[in-house]
Amino acid sequence: MSRRNSAGARAPTVSEPAKLPDVVQRWFDQRGWTPRRHQLEMLERARAGRHALLVAATGAGKTLAGFLPTICDLAEAPVDGLHTLYVSPLKALGVDVQRNLLGPIEEMGLAIRVETRSGDTPSDRKARQRVRPPNILLTTPESLSLLLSYPDSVTMFAGLKTIVIDEMHAFARDKRGDLLALSMSRLQTLAPELRRVGLSATIADPDAYRSWLAPDADMELVDVLQGDPGAEPDLSILIPDGRIPWSGHSGRHAVREVMELIEQHRTTLVFCNTRSLAELIFQDLWGVNDKSLPIGIHHGSLALEARRKIEAAMSDGKLRALVATSSLDLGIDWGDVDLVVQMGAPKGSSRLLQRIGRANHRLDEPSKGIIVPGNRFEYLEARAALDAVGNRELDPESFRPGTLDTLAQHILACACAVPFEQAQLLREIQGAAPYAGLTQETFERVMQYIATGGYALRAYDKFRRLVEEPEGSGHWRITRPAVAAQHRLNAGIIVDNPMMEVRFKNGRRLGKVEEGYASTLTVGDHIFFAGLSLEVERFQDSDIIVRASSKDARLVTYGGQRMSMTTHLADRVRAFLAEPEQWQRFPEGVREWLEVQERRSRLPQPDELLVETFPLEGRHYMVMYSFEGWNAHQSLGMLINKRMEKARLKPMGFVANDYAIAVYGLEPITDPAALLSPDILEAEFTEWVEQSMLLKRAFREVAVIGGLVERQHPGKRKTGKQVSFSTDLIYDVLRRYEPEHLLMTAAWDDARARMTELGRLVRLVERAAQQMVHVSAERVTPMAVPLMVIVGREAMPPGGEADESLLIQAEALAQEAMA
Repeated sequence: MSRRNSAGARAPTVSEPAKLPDVVQRWFDQRGWTPRRHQLEMLERARAGRHALLVAATGAGKTLAGFLPTICDLAEAPVDGLHTLYVSPLKALGVDVQRNLLGPIEEMGLAIRVETRSGDTPSDRKARQRVRPPNILLTTPESLSLLLSYPDSVTMFAGLKTIVIDEMHAFARDKRGDLLALSMSRLQTLAPELRRVGLSATIADPDAYRSWLAPDADMELVDVLQGDPGAEPDLSILIPDGRIPWSGHSGRHAVREVMELIEQHRTTLVFCNTRSLAELIFQDLWGVNDKSLPIGIHHGSLALEARRKIEAAMSDGKLRALVATSSLDLGIDWGDVDLVVQMGAPKGSSRLLQRIGRANHRLDEPSKGIIVPGNRFEYLEARAALDAVGNRELDPESFRPGTLDTLAQHILACACAVPFEQAQLLREIQGAAPYAGLTQETFERVMQYIATGGYALRAYDKFRRLVEEPEGSGHWRITRPAVAAQHRLNAGIIVDNPMMEVRFKNGRRLGKVEEGYASTLTVGDHIFFAGLSLEVERFQDSDIIVRASSKDARLVTYGGQRMSMTTHLADRVRAFLAEPEQWQRFPEGVREWLEVQERRSRLPQPDELLVETFPLEGRHYMVMYSFEGWNAHQSLGMLINKRMEKARLKPMGFVANDYAIAVYGLEPITDPAALLSPDILEAEFTEWVEQSMLLKRAFREVAVIGGLVERQHPGKRKTGKQVSFSTDLIYDVLRRYEPEHLLMTAAWDDARARMTELGRLVRLVERAAQQMVHVSAERVTPMAVPLMVIVGREAMPPGGEADESLLIQAEALAQEAMA
């Protein structure tokens, strides 16, 4: 007899709660604790041999729920080898979990060995782990893939019982998820009885994640367990003096009020959406930190030693506030945090919930969070996010087929471990959900790419990495031992922009900045980085040698995509505009802004694309309120400018935010529909991508991931410039002689899907063709002001006189628009 759980999967009937081994039960009793329902249910599923996905709120004891079956199993039947793999998206999570896991194990008196393995693990320990693995190994997708590339992986993983994947939502849908899914499929071959466990706090579609987690993407094999809902979060929006700026997206106008909040709470996490903003807010907070409270900063470009030092200070309760980016979104359990502040808009309800969950990291206490919107549009987004969290609505997730460059890396890793039979490996790969639809033809294309480099490169021996012996047999091996050594040096999915190290002359490292930004610096320049004002003393190889300074400095900026507002929040914001009855909840300034917009122009309905045209200061503007996110708007702005050139409208540029896009030129735009016809995504899009750096940058990434270009040789790492030079040469050859090359296909896929958010772009253009409403206004409209303020100033660094001039111009424009 069986019953169905909430997601419809078959689950065993359990007549009574799972019984804990005596040693584990005593540990709970000594602390006066009772295991939570979902923790015992996870133990039940493990004893029934079921795969499981646990969706539980932050602070609900997910990590213990994931490890409890392993601890119980090893308490009752100790083993000598590897029992459980724990995979997390961040190296820091492994360290944090090891610390939290070792305590209970030692207190129970169990002889269970727990170790971490990541890129920071010493090489001698890595070698020893393969020969004598611990009972529980905490690792990352990249390190797991590397382990599978060694011949002894066959024996190391033969007895593996469980793989636990934490924070599944953070990486299941990207290339790291592709790599992990492939690795799980290989592990299932090596250990057929392997049980898969997924953990997450923020999943909108459990069935999609069940399929991703399950062998052969069969979601019926995975039971979903729902943790008890936690206390409702205490969320609010901070609006100093009831005024919200017209422009900006940082929340800097409220920094003194944020400092007052820090003074009123034990420990505050201040989240920023970018590293540059984190540095700026940290600097601003110090400027108003009259009580000299200890405040730290944490982001991914800081040196590992600096991040570890800050994390230790937080764990020890030595900081009153920490300014951070997404580097702390996940898995850090600091019980003393009692407030989370989000500077600027949250961009998604799931992200907001994840961040707010860092406060009062306990299920039964409400997490307290405050959003500081940067402008009036961001107020609407913040209100939409709060409503979504209040309704327990998360952002929907979309999965896409696995990428070919990741597949090539995995196949080579398998070959480095042991020769393989082609048909058998294909079946194994198709057992990974992202590659369930992989065809024989595409698989053979990938095989030929690894074997020869492709038609245009097959004359070069360095690109020959696989050989079939005997020919036509389907049995493959690596061509030479050096292939395995090079693969292990260069494997990995994360491809950073070329970076330069920032350090003092005594050798102390502060972190890294991108080469592109570093090229704008000269000796004597001052930069603000790692919370310090620094003067550039000299450049040495790939290092920037600095010294501390007290002078004003400019912020370090980084390339890459911005976070875009999710479609879910965009739909909610659009609904606000169409429902005046909601406006009573808004501050007076926001309400008046919308009311005047409705009188002067119109407010877009959810099924409309509002386009306004108007003259301003000798230029002619077209503004589209499309709410499709900054990245899609950036792409469309470039395409429309190209089309304006062909139409002889004398374009001068464009600006964009998450909510709208404005293009401007010297001639009036009388027919917006002509600039947005659907064929813009054919001719202009292809031409633009090929002529821009977009495709070259995408090719550089897939060439590194796919193993065509190496980042490292034994004892030496290539500089970013050397890698870029190598990939640019190969790109030019392939574009000319083999445009259908596997990696060119992969680069186009990346350029379309990831870098330009093509899906949102397509929806925008389709809506323009069917639902455009054009308003020709005599002057700037209220909703256009936030965009007009940044025309010609988007590249200016925030801070100082630039910010002051923006505020003055914003007020002047606002007076004209609201008159």
